Formats: sequence, structure tokens, C-alpha cells
Amino acid sequence: MKIAIIGSGNVGKALAKSSVKAGHKVTMTATTAEKAAEAAKATGAHAANSNQEAVTDADIVIVAVPYEKLGEVFRGLGTAVDGKVVVDVTNHINMQNPGEVLNGISNAEEIQKRHPKVHVVKAFNYSFAARMAEPSVNGTRLDGFVAGDDQAAKDKVLEFVESIGYRPIDAGPLVMARALEGMGLLIVMLQVKHSWPWQNGWKLVGPPEE
Repeated sequence: MKIAIIGSGNVGKALAKSSVKAGHKVTMTATTAEKAAEAAKATGAHAANSNQEAVTDADIVIVAVPYEKLGEVFRGLGTAVDGKVVVDVTNHINMQNPGEVLNGISNAEEIQKRHPKVHVVKAFNYSFAARMAEPSVNGTRLDGFVAGDDQAAKDKVLEFVESIGYRPIDAGPLVMARALEGMGLLIVMLQVKHSWPWQNGWKLVGPPEE
């Protein structure tokens, strides 16, 4: 597949690395052309001069930017992502008031509401960058939960999730992004509370075993 990754931070680079390893053609962008080139060189991806250029021929667009940058990114993209499969990997983290995050609409739903022509899918937000680069822990394959309202778009992302090493799991409609974002908040808070090493991942145990 042709994968466009908007964002060259730890998450963007981790997903680029695993995507290239899986044989996908990956194009990355960053806040500057220099940063994009640097990230592309480090991961084996290609660098684009702009977000719009990156998404032009993409089968899947992954938005890997901080939560507070989402509006800016989508304003810049305009209609370039209309009809595209867009994967939202963001989390809104509030350690002091987690209820503010849990008691409301998800980031993914907000994107879908504002951009109804985009096929928004939620995935990866519950994983740390280390696990996106290598979706296993001590030989155990981690689960890749995917939520979305458009089944064809979700199936494409499930295929991609499996290709980079996760066990793909259809988590249901886009409203389930609220649960996935809750999982993202929980795993972050666990690391902080228990001083864990930011290497954990989610695995649903029991049948069917895989």
C-alpha cells in the first residue's frame, strides 16, 4: 500500500519503520522539509514537501501529530483527504483530570464530524512508539484494535495493521474510539503511576488464541 504519515515524531517514525519493513511505500511529512527528510532517511521512507503532496496518491493517511495540532493539520489539508482513509492515532491526555478526557466525544469522532467526506478510522493510539515499531512483547503478538464506521475503510486498515505485525481486531463503529482513547489514557497513566518503562502493550487473552 501507499502510506502517507503526517508527523515525524516518535510515533510517525515508528509507524514508518514498521510499514517500510512490511513492504509498504511510505511518504512522510514534518513541520519543515528538513525534518521530513531527516525522518525519512532514518526510516527508509520518502519525504514530501507538504502534507497535501504526501496524501495525493495515498491508500491510507496516518495523522500522527499532537492532539492540539489536529485542527491546523486538517485546515491545511482542505479537501485533499476527501474520500481518503484517514487513521487517527492521537490521544488527549489529561493526567490531572482524566474525567475530562473520558467523559466526551473522541478525537476521531470530532474529526469525522468536521470532515464528513473523510473515512476516519481509529487505531494505534493505545500503543507506545516502541510497540508500533515492533508489535510484540517477549514473543507475544500484540493486538491492533481498529474502529470505524466505513467497513471498507476499516478493512483496509485492519489489513495494514496485520501487515506490520499486530493481530487485527475489529473494535466496531467509530464511537468505540472513545474506548480506545480511554485505553490510551490508561496505559500512559499506568506507566507514570508505577514507574514502568513505557514498553507495555495490549493483548486480549483467551479464545480465539493466536
